[in-house]
Amino acid sequence: MLKLVGTDGRRLYSWELEPGSYSVGRNPDSNFFINDKTVSREHARFEVLDKEKCRVTDLGSRNGTVVNGRRIESTADLKIGDLVMFGQVEFKISTGEAGGSATTKPKSLLLSDRDPEKSVFLSINEALKPLPSKVTDLPDVLPTIFELAKILVLPEPKEEMLDRALKLVSRVIPAQRLAVLTMDEQGEVVPSAYLLPGGKDPGSFNLSQTIVEEILNEKNSILIDPLEDPRFAGHESIIASDINSAMAVPLFDEGVVLGILYADTTNPIKRYNDDYLRLLATFGNLIASRLLNYELMRDREEKHVFEAELKRASTIQRNLLVKATPTIAGYTVHAFQEQCRMVGGDLYDVTVLPDGKLLFMVADVSGKGMGGALLMSNILASFRILYSEDNFSLSRAVKQVSLQLFRYSAPEDFATLFIGLVDPADSSLTFINAGHKPPLLVHPDGKLEYMQPGGTMIGAFDFSDWDEGKISMNTGDLLLVFTDGVVEADCHGAQYGDERLENILVANRSMPPVNQIEKIMDDVITFVEDSPRSDDITMLMLKKG
Repeated sequence: MLKLVGTDGRRLYSWELEPGSYSVGRNPDSNFFINDKTVSREHARFEVLDKEKCRVTDLGSRNGTVVNGRRIESTADLKIGDLVMFGQVEFKISTGEAGGSATTKPKSLLLSDRDPEKSVFLSINEALKPLPSKVTDLPDVLPTIFELAKILVLPEPKEEMLDRALKLVSRVIPAQRLAVLTMDEQGEVVPSAYLLPGGKDPGSFNLSQTIVEEILNEKNSILIDPLEDPRFAGHESIIASDINSAMAVPLFDEGVVLGILYADTTNPIKRYNDDYLRLLATFGNLIASRLLNYELMRDREEKHVFEAELKRASTIQRNLLVKATPTIAGYTVHAFQEQCRMVGGDLYDVTVLPDGKLLFMVADVSGKGMGGALLMSNILASFRILYSEDNFSLSRAVKQVSLQLFRYSAPEDFATLFIGLVDPADSSLTFINAGHKPPLLVHPDGKLEYMQPGGTMIGAFDFSDWDEGKISMNTGDLLLVFTDGVVEADCHGAQYGDERLENILVANRSMPPVNQIEKIMDDVITFVEDSPRSDDITMLMLKKG
């Protein structure tokens, strides 16, 4: 069976593909509903022909359908392994069958497929019940528990803590070998600490795969008695042929299994029982509490480092934006930005070119957070290099930046853009709308015009061209360029919308740009109430007269 698997960075999409035809889009009624703003409501049609073949047809979507890096005009055939992008959400055609080669385990821990027949499994809740008096009355049991409890607050490296903990456990648990097994960054179970009499080589820990899964997944403790099961007579059983008895318990705390505490003995007169298993589980629970503290401390330290880096990135990003918009005779410009995170993917710029023309732009890059901020700075720097060119051309500049973005970034990295050039000599405004939310032009009489796109977003393809638009600005005309964080501001599922923005612009059209933008933001804040912000908001307003 085929599967279509992808992500928009917030959620995972995974659909099994039976033969048939499926609708794809942002319409909730679509067979494949993709809740992403770059996906059109009726974006594409997906057809599954058999167990290995399928095809996709673009339905005139705004941001296009891309197969293996190339935008399709109508229909394209697909096979296993192909990449399909609807807007900026990428999917891969794969099989629904489980597969893949086995991962080689560390030599110090070998997993066997031989299952124990005579071993006793005990749930963690059962194992952690209060110890019976016949156990707590034994010499060294309570003192050992008290000493182990102290390790919860002692500031020492994890390796030293584990070594000391095993020495404490050995006071009460008669063991030839004690070990703590934990999971590494790849999720593999590896020995982290040993306690061995006379410093002997611990050999390979050859645990049954069933035992490991029972402990890690089911949170069960296990008591292993090789003498009762003939299959544990050889090296391929547990650890060694001379093992007399063994136990393993999960290192369990706050609902999380952090590893395994293991003990075995070769002493023919020592055999573990339920009391020993419960005692080992108690010790394991104390060790797990300390291990969890290490995890929390590491997460906290990583968070502090990340927050410091994020704060620095936010400062750098703010410094990239113009502090004060330039002045040009007969025109007023005001820009505003509010990010929903410390760094964001919206950008704006305003400058006066050497020939006296006023250039301004607003862009919304794909993605948010640090990735969006890096993309934003790349685009802004690329345009600024071109400002000093003789006979600056909007079309040439947009094409150069788009090609650079396409060649040196990932397929999902692109941006919508509106860029304009005002010539005060003849009051003309030349502009390019590269897939951006259409800006609003408001005339003194309240009439509205939308500045529609003349091409697709920048950075998405290597063959795009953009049509330039040109209008004359008359006294009292104002132009609002904005990102979709304004009209898509959300309040419990309802959006602010175009109509509300149009009404407030018309009602306040006589105000200076700074006051109009303040009015818009006040209205957006009133609308969203206590709903969390999900997108950056950027606005730039140009007014003549």
